[in-house]
Amino acid sequence: MTADESLRDLLARQLDWQDAHATFDAAVDGVPAEHQGTRPAGLPHSAWELLEHLRITQRDILDFCRDPGYQEMAWPDDYWPASAAPPSPQSWEESAAAYRADRATLKQLAADPATDLYAPIPHGSGQTILRELLLVVDHTAYHVGQLILVRQLLGIWK
Repeated sequence: MTADESLRDLLARQLDWQDAHATFDAAVDGVPAEHQGTRPAGLPHSAWELLEHLRITQRDILDFCRDPGYQEMAWPDDYWPASAAPPSPQSWEESAAAYRADRATLKQLAADPATDLYAPIPHGSGQTILRELLLVVDHTAYHVGQLILVRQLLGIWK
């Protein structure tokens, strides 16, 4: 395996890696509907807000990587859901599924030898695909930790 192939493999695996912490899937699976919109005392976000923030942000980064017509979203309003609770009973699973689908696309982007990981993204300000993939990994790890803390405080973490 070449150094480039090793890096691409590592990047793709890190998007859902579990060696150092719980995965996104473990953090979102099995959250009871009655707790999805609950903000634990002293914390600013519910599990729903964190899930949606992860989905929205990952999608925004994916769009930035692929879309030459990308339009920057407004921080923080466009990156967080409007309410603490999901708008419908199916919203939780739809959000998690959309996150997983976009994660799979990012993994394909990382693994594709035609993707220049080091070239600046033409419509960006110096960002590279490599930087954006690492940003997704770091951002996800941070908020997955918060999701688990929310679940622990609500008494719904294994």
